[in-house]
Amino acid sequence: MHDIKHWIDGAYAAGTSDRHSEVFNPATGEVQARVPLATAAEIDAAVDRAAEAQVGWAATNPQRRARVMMKFGALIQRDMDKLAEAISREHGKTLPDAKGDVQRGLEVVEVCMGAPHMLKGEAMTDGGPGIDLYSMRQPLGVVAGITPFNFPAMIPLWKMAPAIVSGNAMILKPSERTPTCSLLLAELLKEAGLPDGVLQVVHGDKEAVDAILDNETVQAVGFVGSTPIAQYIYGRAATNGKRAQCFGGAKNHMIIMPDADLDKAADALVGSGYGAAGERCMAISVAVPVGEETADRLTEKLIPRIEKLKVGPYTGGDDVDYGPLITGAAKERVEGLISSGIDQGAEALADGRGFSLQGYENGFFLGPTFFDRVTPDMDIYREEIFGPVLSQVRMGSYEDALDLVMKNQYGNGTAIFTRDGDAARDFAARVNVGMVGINFPIPVPLSYFTFGGWKKSAFGDLNQYGPDAFRFYTRTKTVTARWFSGIKDGGEFHFKAMD
Repeated sequence: MHDIKHWIDGAYAAGTSDRHSEVFNPATGEVQARVPLATAAEIDAAVDRAAEAQVGWAATNPQRRARVMMKFGALIQRDMDKLAEAISREHGKTLPDAKGDVQRGLEVVEVCMGAPHMLKGEAMTDGGPGIDLYSMRQPLGVVAGITPFNFPAMIPLWKMAPAIVSGNAMILKPSERTPTCSLLLAELLKEAGLPDGVLQVVHGDKEAVDAILDNETVQAVGFVGSTPIAQYIYGRAATNGKRAQCFGGAKNHMIIMPDADLDKAADALVGSGYGAAGERCMAISVAVPVGEETADRLTEKLIPRIEKLKVGPYTGGDDVDYGPLITGAAKERVEGLISSGIDQGAEALADGRGFSLQGYENGFFLGPTFFDRVTPDMDIYREEIFGPVLSQVRMGSYEDALDLVMKNQYGNGTAIFTRDGDAARDFAARVNVGMVGINFPIPVPLSYFTFGGWKKSAFGDLNQYGPDAFRFYTRTKTVTARWFSGIKDGGEFHFKAMD
């Protein structure tokens, strides 16, 4: 076991508090490290140093800031295997999944290489007699990112890359369950030429979060996690006059129409429902077949696919489909929800409780679970499970299926599988969900678009990455300029105001 440190002013720094959190190896259940939990005083000191460093960084022109991102992206590619290994060791996800985690973050870094274009303002001459107008995008100052355990590279990169390239300094508080990847990224940014202090990585729990939210120097906060905490952070940040974009939970549905290619639909459901052990906010956790015949045929195709899933540690080879849950408490919670589904009348056609893996008996593994004939009043439908559990809710018509999605409290992602273009277009236009897939199960937009949900999946006006990120991390200043005309007379200028 080793002690993890903070990253302060371009170097590792030991915590000063006597409080720590344990970092587990989810495959074995063993504690592999301790991470310090920062005090409010440590947060304030990190913010003060970031504010000092931000002044010079903001004065660096956008093209030079973009060059740091170019070098940073190259270094991420160089160290892809090292970063993925760190993620898998602390999170438990397979190495291909971990590399995908890094890759999706890298794509946002690549967009940030074009920051000079994204940071351009607008201009207009002759808005009035002799009057010109132009706008500037200027950094906010010190901003903060509070990121979750399930994507230790992707979401920190979604936060830090656009914030930093826009001229801000960032306080990053990664999940205390998966802290190492953020520290490795901080090392790479320093190697890429980022001045010391512009990025501070500080570990902590609620005390650290509240200190960030209450610090007057911090101008904006970005968060990804559960809905109750997202709502709490958004409310406290707004009360303190900060910008906030807070992304919460999800309950993502996939409608399967009678004309759909059911083999492709079944493959999509298994991959999106059980990948990463279901610990992702864009997982499809609810299958919604339209019509009893569609449901029966889909079920026949799902069961053998589910039974073939291989669960194991990330060291188990490329054929491992997913790994353990993040902690023993997470496993117990999911098992409790599975039990409630059975008690409330759902048909458990696959039950992952009691799964054991030889040599890893103390790991936080859970087998795949599949429920049929789930109803909207059941706990397994109402709650975000965040585990390898897929629920099937049968609907009699397209309109009933659409209504089910529309009435759900979450609005992160959704999908429809169909050969009917009219039905697909109607679904995309009417559904009240932020990200929509058509024959595409996990509709995470590419990095030059933007990511964000609706309803209780998101709090705040602007989304993550893409153009919205640059809007979020900058303020617009508009200048109205009027110049007076000069008339040369005998070698001298005489000025007069223009009408």
